[in-house]
Amino acid sequence: MLTSLHIENIAVIEKAGIELGSGLNVLTGETGAGKSMVIDAINAALGERISRDVVRTGSQQALVTAVFNNISSRNCLALKELGYPPDEDGALLIQRTIFADGKGSSCRINGQPATVSILRTIGRMLVNIHGQHENQALLSTERHVDYLEQIGGLLPLHEKYSEAYDHLCDIRRQLEKTKMDEGAKARRIDMLRYQIDEIEAAELQPGEEEELKSQRELYRNAEKIAVSLGGARRCFSGDEEGGGSLAMVSDAVSYLQDAGHYVENMAEFSRRVEGILYDMEECAQELRDFASHLDFEPAELELVEERLDRIHRLISKYGGNEQEVLAFLEQARQELDSIELSDMLAARLQGELEQAKKTALELAQQLSAARRKSATEYEQKVQEQLAFLDMPGVRLSISIETVEPGPNGIDSVEFLISANPGETPRPLAKIASGGELSRIMLALKSVMANADDIDSLVFDEIDTGISGRAAHKVGIKLRETSKSRQVICVTHLAQIGAQADNHYLIEKTVHDGRTYTDVTALDNEGREKELARIIGGTVTQATLEAAREMLAGIK
Repeated sequence: MLTSLHIENIAVIEKAGIELGSGLNVLTGETGAGKSMVIDAINAALGERISRDVVRTGSQQALVTAVFNNISSRNCLALKELGYPPDEDGALLIQRTIFADGKGSSCRINGQPATVSILRTIGRMLVNIHGQHENQALLSTERHVDYLEQIGGLLPLHEKYSEAYDHLCDIRRQLEKTKMDEGAKARRIDMLRYQIDEIEAAELQPGEEEELKSQRELYRNAEKIAVSLGGARRCFSGDEEGGGSLAMVSDAVSYLQDAGHYVENMAEFSRRVEGILYDMEECAQELRDFASHLDFEPAELELVEERLDRIHRLISKYGGNEQEVLAFLEQARQELDSIELSDMLAARLQGELEQAKKTALELAQQLSAARRKSATEYEQKVQEQLAFLDMPGVRLSISIETVEPGPNGIDSVEFLISANPGETPRPLAKIASGGELSRIMLALKSVMANADDIDSLVFDEIDTGISGRAAHKVGIKLRETSKSRQVICVTHLAQIGAQADNHYLIEKTVHDGRTYTDVTALDNEGREKELARIIGGTVTQATLEAAREMLAGIK
């Protein structure tokens, strides 16, 4: 559950800390005091979308820190799989900073950096926020199947069906690819065969282009190379005008060998120079070998040019280099095989399609039967909750109509409401008022209270449009719900505020021309005064007595 919330520079809240407890936590205060800003701060901590406009005027950034404790074992396992396990004390600390300059936000979970997407995933595991936008979501028929499956524990069965349906769709896509009119098929086969024959005939080798370019460069500059090599060879071997370096070094070796007969160190020096002579002789031989390769016919250069031109044409048509051209060749072969074998493939896929249809339909029928059973139980349980919430004449009917198989199976699910006994059930959007929607949503959530592992529920002004006895019943239902999980509720009604286990006052003050909001945990005396204010607008002896009587009546 959410045990601590620290807020800095969110709208009118400069700095506030709230230590929340288990059970029912109620936030009250004058209209405009900043109660909605607390909910915005919780939303921010949960990774939900939030505008940079919430940053307090004059501040560069806003910060929200939330601490969660007593997290369910299932959620602890999910957090661990996401890479953000609770610490050794079982706590999870979430921080989110929102920047006023539009640079987005930064998130940390137990000190580790996290994306907003990860934060949102984790946040929705820990807290469920219900406000006017959630009540409006109740009007969306697309959400009704989700509510029904959640209360019935049908999500695993739905996931199993979804896998079968996705497999069915995949086979359909593959089968569609095999369908081609005969004329188009013949034209495609001709094109592929031409491309394959053209590439295969070239007998491309990886790296051949670079090798041919080097050879062409050699042939084009053979005359210059020959002149240079001739000069080098003359330096080694000499010419008619004189001996070369080989002869001179050879003579030096002879002289040194003679000296070596008389000087001991000179013999070693002689052997070193003799080694140099051998190296020079090897170099001279390599020069002669290299020069012999420069003897070529002009036609050889022409052949190299033609080969390069052929390779360049293939590369320009089929890829950036020989490897890509060869990859194109392999792909073309595979496509040709698939087209030529398309009739066989289509027959095989058709068989697989029929089996996939059968499997998906069987699972869809199982899911439909489970939904219908769940709907009957759901209607009865919700009816009990609605009766408790002073709506005994309102009837919830769950319409399930059979449709063509789709992502949600073969059912179209819609919640219908009969506002008065004997009236035909009609869509929620055409019947329910704001106050009715709030109570219907509370009834739905009360029934689903044990269908998920969410530790905290937040109700933002769920009391809209209700008063009197209905408000009292809503308060009791919120307190009852809070026995199994933490409930945080923003309210304007004393009947709900009186049910709180923990009561917080949101107050707005003005200092030096700036607006500030403070959050105060109320003791019993403070609760009496706040409830008295809500009851009568001002605190009088009469409203105080009414508040005390209301608190005394809480069981």
